[in-house]
Amino acid sequence: MFSQIKTSTRNREIVTELTRKFNLGAENIIARIAIAYSLQSGEKFSPLDIQDSGGKEYSRNVLFGNYYTIYKVMMCTYYHISDNDRDLYRYFKIHLDHGLQLIYNDVKNNPNLTGYDYLFDKIEAGLNQIE
Repeated sequence: MFSQIKTSTRNREIVTELTRKFNLGAENIIARIAIAYSLQSGEKFSPLDIQDSGGKEYSRNVLFGNYYTIYKVMMCTYYHISDNDRDLYRYFKIHLDHGLQLIYNDVKNNPNLTGYDYLFDKIEAGLNQIE
């Protein structure tokens, strides 16, 4: 079990920039979206793919709130691991960093994109995948 997670140094400013741009609330909201978006991307990682931890720090409670169990089940299902796997923390951190990079790459050249437009586009794309 872990109590803290830190983004990479590179993602410290990206969290702040995306939070400001999307105006969806506190920085933990964009972090939650980033983890889910990274999982949805279908890319799997090795626990050794972890980046540095010099960025934004979140307590587990702040990052996930009341939804930790949901995120834990998603991650464990995705990697076919148990909920007490020693690499669970690493997977969360890897997907947090990866998701932030994915979102940043999506929006960096689109200054007029709002947070809600971005989310609706991604939700629609996800729904279209399951049709």
